[in-house]
Amino acid sequence: MKITSVNVRKIAKENSRLKGIASVLIDDAFAIHDIRIIEGDNGLFIAMPSRKTSSGDYRDVCHPVNQEVRKTFEEAIFTEYNKEEKE
Repeated sequence: MKITSVNVRKIAKENSRLKGIASVLIDDAFAIHDIRIIEGDNGLFIAMPSRKTSSGDYRDVCHPVNQEVRKTFEEAIFTEYNKEEKE
């Protein structure tokens, strides 16, 4: 698996923990949209796209299946987020 493209749209709302929305393209063949970039108590983290279930809980629509893949996503998204920040 190779992340071939990352697009970040920064969100500048005052007093909001939501800092941006990312889209990731994998192997130029599979796109994941609406990955949220959130400012947590210990720094930035990503939240995968989710939907509300009938019980009121939220469930990820798609997600990394192990920590190694999650780290790959985080590094690619945060690199693009920080690049956008400097421009």
